Amino acid sequence: MSDQLRHDILLSLVAYSDDIPHPASGNTSGSGSAPNTLMRWQILAYVAGIDLTIAKWFESHSDALSILHELGYEQSTAGLWAIWAAEGHPDPIRYKQGHISGSKAWCSGANMVNHGLLTYRDEDGQSQLLIVDMQQAGIAIDNGEWQAVGMQATDTATVQFSTVAASKVGAPNAYLDRVGFWHGAAGVAACWYGAAATLAAYLIEAYQYKPNGYKAMYLGQISTALAITQQYFRHVAALIDTQPQDSHELAIRQLRAQVEQTARLVIETVGQALGAAPFCRNAHFARLSADLAVFIRQSHGAFDSQKIGELTSQLASQAVSDSADSLTARQDNIWQL
Repeated sequence: MSDQLRHDILLSLVAYSDDIPHPASGNTSGSGSAPNTLMRWQILAYVAGIDLTIAKWFESHSDALSILHELGYEQSTAGLWAIWAAEGHPDPIRYKQGHISGSKAWCSGANMVNHGLLTYRDEDGQSQLLIVDMQQAGIAIDNGEWQAVGMQATDTATVQFSTVAASKVGAPNAYLDRVGFWHGAAGVAACWYGAAATLAAYLIEAYQYKPNGYKAMYLGQISTALAITQQYFRHVAALIDTQPQDSHELAIRQLRAQVEQTARLVIETVGQALGAAPFCRNAHFARLSADLAVFIRQSHGAFDSQKIGELTSQLASQAVSDSADSLTARQDNIWQL
C-alpha cells in the first residue's frame, strides 16, 4: 500500500469521525445493534485488519477527539488530530504565557496532523494537556530516530517546539485521572486484535484450500484464543457502557494482556502452519505481521502484569470487606463461579 493511498483512506475515515461513538456512550446506536463502545472497537479492529499504519493514525485521532469530548471542549475539532503523551525526553515540554518550547518524542503522524494534543508536566509536576496547531512556525520534525521495520510508515518523529503558541485544555491531571483514560487504552488493543484476526484468516483459507492435520491443529489453537479474547472484548465493552462512571482499569489491563498474548500466539502459530511463503510472497500478510509485532510492544509487559497483580489483590480485599457483614453472601475467592 502506497503512502498516498494510506493518506487518502485516513482522510476518508476522518471525514466520518463524528459518527464514531465515544467510549462509555451507552447503547444509542439503535435496536439490535452493538453497544457504542463495542461498535467503536469493531471499527478500529476492521481498519487494523486492512493496515496497521492507518489504524495507528486513526486510533490516535479518534482518541484525541474522545478526550476533548470528555473534558468538555466545545470548539471546532475539524482536521486530523493526534494524542502525543509519551514523556521522558531530556528536553521536556515547557509552557509559559501561552507558548511552549521543548521536545516531544514518539509522535506518530507528525508531518500530517493539523492539531496535536500534548501532555506536559507543569512546575508542580502535574500532568496537563495542551492543544497545538501544527501549521505554525517554530516546529521542527525529526524522523531520523525511527528505524523500525514494522510500523515503518507511521511517520513517527521527535517534534521540537520553539516558542510555539499552545492552549491548555482541562484541569491539571485531568488527562490521567479521567475514567476515559482506560477506556481509550482498550481501543489500542482492538487494533491489535483486528490485525491478529486477519492474520488468522489466512490460515483458515490455507486449510480450506489444502486440508491437513497439522494445519487443523494450529487453527484449533488460535481459534480458541481468538474466541476467548473476542468474548472478553464484548464483556468489557458492556461493563464500560453500563457503568460509564468507572475506569474498569483492572478489566482493561487484563484485556490488553490477553490480546497481546493472543496476538503473539497468532503470529507464531500461523507462521509455523504456513511456513515462509506468505511472509515472502504476500505483501499484506508480510506487512501486517511485521507491523503487529512492533505495535503490540505498546503494551508494557512485566509492568502491566505487576499492576494487574496489585489491582487483583485490592479487589480481593474489597470483596472480603464487602461480604464481612453478610454470612450468606460470603465470597472467599474473586474467581469463584
